[in-house]
Amino acid sequence: MDFLELAGKKIVVFGLANKKSVACAIARVLVEAGAEVIHVVRSGQRIAAARKLFPASPVFLCDVEDENNIIRVRDEIREALGGSKLAGIVHSIAFANYSEGLKPFHETLKKDFLQAVDISCFSFIAISNHFKELLEEDASMVTVSISTTRMAAENYGYMAPVKAALESSLCFLAKSFSAFSRVRFNAVCPSLLKTSASAGIPGYVDSYLFAEKVIPRQKALKTSEAANVAAFLLSSRSSGMNGQCLVVDAGMGFNYFDRKIVAGTVAR
Repeated sequence: MDFLELAGKKIVVFGLANKKSVACAIARVLVEAGAEVIHVVRSGQRIAAARKLFPASPVFLCDVEDENNIIRVRDEIREALGGSKLAGIVHSIAFANYSEGLKPFHETLKKDFLQAVDISCFSFIAISNHFKELLEEDASMVTVSISTTRMAAENYGYMAPVKAALESSLCFLAKSFSAFSRVRFNAVCPSLLKTSASAGIPGYVDSYLFAEKVIPRQKALKTSEAANVAAFLLSSRSSGMNGQCLVVDAGMGFNYFDRKIVAGTVAR
């Protein structure tokens, strides 16, 4: 039985960088389910990576920081579709430029923060707007956030507030699109993952190892596990979900007071 019913569905995936990307993991699940994946990447180097990883998938170039690029790639994809519609779009894009190094949050530079909001949050709004005419009436829009935006992880800088803005936009997009469609907007929100992007975060390895201690099964979340949830959100099986943030953290969020962790912390 084809539970997800994604076979033959056309889905655009924004954000593949390399084989460790969340976007790559999501695309793999979609391809395995029989979907026709269209990749949109930021650079020529990433075009080469996407073609190597997904030789059967079309690849387009778009740096979302310039909204004109989103309009251009929309037109290019429209021509490639030849009248067909998209069943969904994946937005797996985030960027932070700590131009003067990681600072305490209250010293965040305005230009860095606004650039992060533009690329990591507003791009989802802009993609939704400019691609709306290419979407099936009941298409699914899925973005990637984090398991909680309420945890002040110092080494994550200002990205948690940026992700909070992304999550807040879901219900507003869902509401405004409801005037003319049944398009849904949801987010998959994984805990710490082993990706190339995360490797650049100061102290991330220690946080990742700590997460393994907190997670009840004592194993960190796999990128494929987050990808499976994203595929569900893209499928018609999640038709009753709209404006939601689906946390995928293998139980990390409820287990911080595990007795072994507490004992190890307060031991003298």
